[in-house]
Amino acid sequence: MEGSEKEKMLSGELYRASDPELVRERQRCRSLLQAFNTRPDEEQRLAVLRDLLGRIGRGTSVQPPFACDYGYNVLVGDNAFINFNAVILDCAPVMIGDGTQIASGVQLLAADHPRDPDVRRDLLELARPVSIGSNVWIGAAAIVLPGVSVGDDSIIGAGSVVTRDIPEGVVAMGTPCRVVRNL
Repeated sequence: MEGSEKEKMLSGELYRASDPELVRERQRCRSLLQAFNTRPDEEQRLAVLRDLLGRIGRGTSVQPPFACDYGYNVLVGDNAFINFNAVILDCAPVMIGDGTQIASGVQLLAADHPRDPDVRRDLLELARPVSIGSNVWIGAAAIVLPGVSVGDDSIIGAGSVVTRDIPEGVVAMGTPCRVVRNL
């Protein structure tokens, strides 16, 4: 495992989140989030998001409060909507497609931890990308776990815990989240 801790994080290898470079990047993110979450003017908030996120598409709206780890790994398409209290742990890329609607309290979690307790004791972490397709609706308080993809045009029911990939064009819900019908 050669390379910086950031390179390891971005490549899905075990890494140390306590690395000074990663700590500085999270501090920068916190500072920008503070500005975003306290600005009443939507144009000012959008300007902060342009500095913070890897991509924010045209016509996209993010409601405060919003939280993420780094920001630069969050890639949001056009005309998406992210409601209040969204949490995106973006140690790996988190992609949100065009026209997707994310309800309040949703968590998109790319951050993961080793299953081996000895490795966890060494304070090593890892991350796996999360991909949300276009025209997806994720209901309130749903949680999407590391490495999961949700296909285009699908609906995730409120309160669901999405532990595995969801195909396109379905309604899925529950804990764990399961497909209940095609659209």
